[in-house]
Amino acid sequence: MAANSTSVRTASPGERPRAAPTFDPLVHERVRLGILSALAVQEWMSFGELKALLATTDGNLSVHARKLEEAGYVECRKRFAGRVPKTEYRLTEAGRRALEAYLDAMEALIRAVRAP
Repeated sequence: MAANSTSVRTASPGERPRAAPTFDPLVHERVRLGILSALAVQEWMSFGELKALLATTDGNLSVHARKLEEAGYVECRKRFAGRVPKTEYRLTEAGRRALEAYLDAMEALIRAVRAP
């Protein structure tokens, strides 16, 4: 094993292995996790703000935002600023719960890997 590699602790003989935490696949994907995380600290964010923050394309952001909207994790609001259409998103309560559950699972995984 390389000097800087990390190993995962396995159960010793007679010890019961810990159950691995489960991750919501809707939240686990990088762009969707980024959307939820950004909206957790901002009440509303525009499509353009999310696109710039996540360094993604219009199509990629649109597909991921739609999946989160269909799951009820984000709310989408479309309006016009003058003649320019503006799409904005906010995190729903279901989305906040899903993000919290994801973070709890990630923390459990980190604790399990770091356990002596």
